[in-house]
Amino acid sequence: MTSFSEKAAFRPRGLSRRTLLYVAGATAVNATVFGCSDDDDGGGQGDSTAGAGGQGGVGGQGGGGDRYVGLETDRYLGQLETLATVEDSKVFLEGPAVAADGKVYFNNIPVSKTLVYDPATRQVSTLRENTHAANGMLFDRQGALLICEGGALTGDGTGVGRVVRLDVPTLAETVLVDAYQGRELQPPNDLTFDDQGRIYFSSRPNATDATDEAAGTVNAVYRLDPGGALTRLLAWPDVDKPNGIATSPDYRTLYLIDAHGGAGMARELLAFDLAPDGSLSNRRTLYTFYPGRSGDGMAVDALGNLYVAAGLHNTRNTSETLDTRPGIHVISPAGKLLAFRETPVDVVTNCRFGGADLKALYITCNNLLLRLPTVNPGKADYLPPAAPPAARRPGR
Repeated sequence: MTSFSEKAAFRPRGLSRRTLLYVAGATAVNATVFGCSDDDDGGGQGDSTAGAGGQGGVGGQGGGGDRYVGLETDRYLGQLETLATVEDSKVFLEGPAVAADGKVYFNNIPVSKTLVYDPATRQVSTLRENTHAANGMLFDRQGALLICEGGALTGDGTGVGRVVRLDVPTLAETVLVDAYQGRELQPPNDLTFDDQGRIYFSSRPNATDATDEAAGTVNAVYRLDPGGALTRLLAWPDVDKPNGIATSPDYRTLYLIDAHGGAGMARELLAFDLAPDGSLSNRRTLYTFYPGRSGDGMAVDALGNLYVAAGLHNTRNTSETLDTRPGIHVISPAGKLLAFRETPVDVVTNCRFGGADLKALYITCNNLLLRLPTVNPGKADYLPPAAPPAARRPGR
């Protein structure tokens, strides 16, 4: 039974990652992480406060803690609050999504449970079990919950995945996609949508180096159109290990986190121009986390700033260093680190805006659900429509 208690060396421009060789020392394993989350020039909007601008270029080039000097964190973020601590046989939380009524939905991946935090009672309950290792989630404009399901892991570390749409009141589940060109879909990780109702999602096998096109185990990014057509937009080797994904408030930019823990692999925040037909162009690196842990999930505020969950307190069995501090990084559309608020334990995984005014950032962090007040609200599409009132009985 589940119980709950309340409470940068960076890649030089112009060189392919396949032509670079990095030499990295082994790191001590100080944290055990379930492997479903990570190996874990701007989008056209201005910064969120006057005078906060300035071109960041490829962020983090100074290395070490230099990037964290001189931030104006209080202009963007309040103080962190722990809402709940989850206890189970295994715990690794991901995928927060906030309903119009303020309830926060999130996943405990290793035990395949979707949980719900109710701010009115300050209690956590289980919405459903056997979720096929559900990961990233997002409410759509109709109030249904879009879910990345990773599937049961196979012996070689890969898994079969799908994107589903869940009607929360009835728990009726509709499979939106589970295959690409006749092959089973590899586990989706995170998702977003545009103003045409198209869904964009990252997909990556759980194997460390899953790049076998013949077997279908390729790290990739897809677009799912409302009619059901599935298009692969990006694939290895153009991306190493795609993770968090988001669109800008005007839907003209798609943001993607590339997060591979291997030496010399990509750990960066990418931006692409998003065309009206859903195609991508003008790829650029907005911010680099290397050699620290890259971003995992992210959210976007109403003015286009990105709130990225990234960093580690302790090294683990990857080449990642502690250069990226653990917590929420607020990054402008121009690639400048504006603010940072540290999270308490490893590993911070994802975040989503919620609340009636969209000024609360809900964060999953190992076994904790956190809330971080923000000065700017989240972009408008983070607030799903309220459920229609229940039909009245005749004569009442």
